[in-house]
Amino acid sequence: MDVLVPWAAERCVVRWRGDRPTRGAARWRATAIAAAKQSRRSWLPEVTEVASTAEVAARVRAIVSEGRGLAIALDPDAPQSLPALAGARGLTEVVLLVGPEGGISPAETGLFAEAGAVGARLGPTVLRASSAGAIAAALVMTAAGRWD
Repeated sequence: MDVLVPWAAERCVVRWRGDRPTRGAARWRATAIAAAKQSRRSWLPEVTEVASTAEVAARVRAIVSEGRGLAIALDPDAPQSLPALAGARGLTEVVLLVGPEGGISPAETGLFAEAGAVGARLGPTVLRASSAGAIAAALVMTAAGRWD
């Protein structure tokens, strides 16, 4: 993972108000630093401030429209599997949209699709939000050849 964008999704149980966004991003940065050290990475992944759905959609639109990569919204009902979708392309940049506990809402799904994101499922079961992102990142990195 190169960049982590915490996202205040519609169905998110946690409400990002007051100083919570700053504290949450700081905690995620500390975790990213510890993980990078443990895995002997030579550089640290960026952890941005908490983004709105519109900001995430704008990031997706920029990456897709500039031809830099692919945006994938995890959706357990999508017709394509993530490994098949990621493996079918020579990807340089991938945005993985991982929903909260309640999943990505229909309105968010529509906005991301308009921005150029495609849906993909991880497998036959639904995973917790806390593990889905890590598993999806590993699948994409393997399919893209970053992990040989």
